[in-house]
Amino acid sequence: MSIEVKNVYKYYGEQAAVKGISFSVKSGEIVGFLGPNGAGKSTTMKMITGFIPVSSGEIFVSGMPVGTDQLKPQKKIGYLPENNPLYLDMYVKEYLDFVARIYKISNRSDRVKQMINAVGLEIEQNKKIGALSKGYRQRVGIAQAMIHDPEVLILDEPTSGLDPNQLIEIRELIKSIGKEKTLMLSTHIMQEAEAICDRVVILSKGEIVADTPTNMLHSHSSDVKCVFVEFDGDVTKSLLSKILGVTKIQQREDGWLLYSNTDDPRANISRFSQENNLLILTLQLEQKSLSSVFKDLTN
Repeated sequence: MSIEVKNVYKYYGEQAAVKGISFSVKSGEIVGFLGPNGAGKSTTMKMITGFIPVSSGEIFVSGMPVGTDQLKPQKKIGYLPENNPLYLDMYVKEYLDFVARIYKISNRSDRVKQMINAVGLEIEQNKKIGALSKGYRQRVGIAQAMIHDPEVLILDEPTSGLDPNQLIEIRELIKSIGKEKTLMLSTHIMQEAEAICDRVVILSKGEIVADTPTNMLHSHSSDVKCVFVEFDGDVTKSLLSKILGVTKIQQREDGWLLYSNTDDPRANISRFSQENNLLILTLQLEQKSLSSVFKDLTN
């Protein structure tokens, strides 16, 4: 595993910001770290990078313990903090060369050029960072995080404050980077994770409430299932109430919403239609929006 977090706690005084969390991230995986503000996302990322120490528990990056010999695991990590700390009076090319010197990269000129091309900064490379838009500053931040060719890339709120066009561009950039790196990013936007990530870890009040592939997020909604059904012909609410497992019925202009506590009530609905000589025109399971799923999990 590229990242392993084992039973980690973080206390500030008597307050627990992170409460015994455990998860791992495989090589080549893009994992979204989700949660509302104050859930412990940034704290966890800072502990993984060695920026702040754990109170208890263990963290490993590329098999090396974080906190013992700090420099060894940190050489394997590229980190973009939430508040992208850039030297605004430096030129883009100058700043990336400065970062490359810190990492003691021998072929600095070639590596800086590679990073400028990789993140799409060719046109902006001779501008001062302070003159760049938020989207291009984020590109500079990602370039500095990648310049030493780390195995693990950690991005804290990389799309925060971007306009819709910049958002799309940075998302595509992150997805392309994720093909070659182990990538972990934090966000509180569910749709963001769905667009970028293979898997999500959701944090609430310092605890993990879900760890699942992105396409399985909907399965974490409540146990009550909702089905939309349209019949060819008239049917009454009292008749529908006889369907096994149905707990609530709502009429819509084009059909009915049936709520059930069974795993999938469509089999019972189909059986009901056959018993009552009703033809079903539409029968589909209604999924909650991702925002509703997120709200359920973090409440």
